[in-house]
Amino acid sequence: MSYAVIKTGGKQYRVQQGDVLRVELLNAEEGATFNFDQVLMHGIGESVVVGAPLVDGVTVSATIRKHGRADKIRIIKFRRRKHYKRQQGHRQHFTEIEITGINA
Repeated sequence: MSYAVIKTGGKQYRVQQGDVLRVELLNAEEGATFNFDQVLMHGIGESVVVGAPLVDGVTVSATIRKHGRADKIRIIKFRRRKHYKRQQGHRQHFTEIEITGINA
C-alpha cells in the first residue's frame, strides 16, 4: 500500500488512497480536484523516499467534499477576587477532503 506525508495549512498529514480528513480551509470549490505538491515523504511497502525538504515528482490528488466550521471552543480568562473575567469563542474553518490518488 502506498502512502505519503503531505504538508498543508502548517500541518503534516500521513495519507493513503481513500482517506477522508479535515484540513485547514482551501481555496477551491466543492467537488473539485485539488493537487498537493508539498510531499515530504513517500513510501511503498518497505521502500521509503524522504525529501530534502520535498520529494520531487510526487503529488497527491484529492477531491473536495465540503467546507465547514468546527465546533465552538471557549476561551476564558479569569482571576478570582479581582473582578476580572474575559470570554471569547472561536470556530475554525475547515475543508474535508478525500484522497483519490498518490501520483509518483
